Amino acid sequence: MDPALSRLLRQLPAVDELLRHPRLAAPLAALPRPLAVAVIRDRLGEQRRRLVAAPPQARPPEFDLAGFLAEVAQALEAAALPSLRRVINATGVIIHTNLGRSLLAENALSQILEVASHYSNLEYDLARGERGSRHDHLEGLLKELTGCEAALVVNNNAGAVLLALNTLAQGREVIISRGQLIEIGGSFRMPEIMAASGALMKEVGTTNKTHLRDYEKAITSETAALLKVHPSNFRIVGFTREVDTPDLVALARRYDLLALEDLGSGCLLDLSPYGLEKEPTVQESLAAGLDLVLFSGDKLLGGPQAGLALGSREVVARLRQNPLTRALRPDKLTLAGLEATLRLYLEEPRALTAIPTLRLATRSLGELERQGRNLARAMKRRWGDRIKVTLKASEARVGGGSLPSASLPSRALTLELPPLAPHELEARLRQTHPPIIARLEHGALLLDLRTFEAEEHPALLSALGEVVATLPPPTAPSG
Repeated sequence: MDPALSRLLRQLPAVDELLRHPRLAAPLAALPRPLAVAVIRDRLGEQRRRLVAAPPQARPPEFDLAGFLAEVAQALEAAALPSLRRVINATGVIIHTNLGRSLLAENALSQILEVASHYSNLEYDLARGERGSRHDHLEGLLKELTGCEAALVVNNNAGAVLLALNTLAQGREVIISRGQLIEIGGSFRMPEIMAASGALMKEVGTTNKTHLRDYEKAITSETAALLKVHPSNFRIVGFTREVDTPDLVALARRYDLLALEDLGSGCLLDLSPYGLEKEPTVQESLAAGLDLVLFSGDKLLGGPQAGLALGSREVVARLRQNPLTRALRPDKLTLAGLEATLRLYLEEPRALTAIPTLRLATRSLGELERQGRNLARAMKRRWGDRIKVTLKASEARVGGGSLPSASLPSRALTLELPPLAPHELEARLRQTHPPIIARLEHGALLLDLRTFEAEEHPALLSALGEVVATLPPPTAPSG
């Protein structure tokens, strides 16, 4: 071996030496010893590989202990962080699938904490003093809110669709419009869910137009149901046509078939008076006579991830009896958070202010402008001319497969922090504590104000300060 390389490798500190080093005392204190040892060994191994792989002319004359200690400290700090952690959403997408979708209301958080930290009557009937069912807790509330005859909650809407098709149409045909064969997040496609359920998909119509006669011509003795699927995350515009729900229900009744609808993102309030696009509500779909309506508990509803199946007493009873229901059942924390969220809908004004998804979607431009000016002033007070910040008009989105063609007028701050280019600043912000997820648009970095509120300003300023601290100090003007 090259003598120079051998000397550098001998200068690498031992694991025990690093475990006792005062420079690493703080990050080591945050980790269990076995994990700390594993991180240190990993960094030492990587350092050895780099030294061995480097050409002789690129190797340092002496081992850089200070630099290596900084690298180990950073690795230890990263290992101490949970993988799933808080971020600041400055993208302008309210129900951001990649960022955890809907935020929960304070009421929901309190109820989850109460149930999580104590025993509960999850499957115990307090009145009769005997075993009960977790599926009974929300049914009465959902009946009151929507007018349904019966309800069942499972772990997500894809699970609800799978359960419904497996229960009601296994081995039989389900007719669906070709224009509704959607792909939802994570590359899960409606045809694949239908195939997994055991139902036989029969598509009718064309991508842009499906008529009632298309459904009727496709009905055979093997047909079990007509299925309508909300397009969720896309729109076909222009020369289009789809069958209205009441007409589809009437056709199903004529042939003694079931009429089902997957609404995707469940909406319990008409938000069009607040400037948002009109979405079909759960109540409207049920009133049209559908046998079963399926939708998400998070997304536009604003609760925890769940799937809700609402409809006739007979159909929901069949779903409950399917063995898959146990595999798809929600846990106690989901039920607690969903119940608290649904209770807020008993009073519309309260729901609009207490449920974060609805509150963010209906914030006024005046409020956003005030927030933007306050945040810009705080940045200028802290960093002066080092940072350039401008308040500008922006467009936000609801997201999460909800209102795909609708944009929300918003306001955003554009940030410039020389010498970082916008894409470099965006990458740096993703590594702060907490990470800031911004938006790059037309070569500029934007913090859209619609998706975070004034309560997050201190955390955002602290995180931005981490980036500023890594930059060289500004040069004093000459002369």
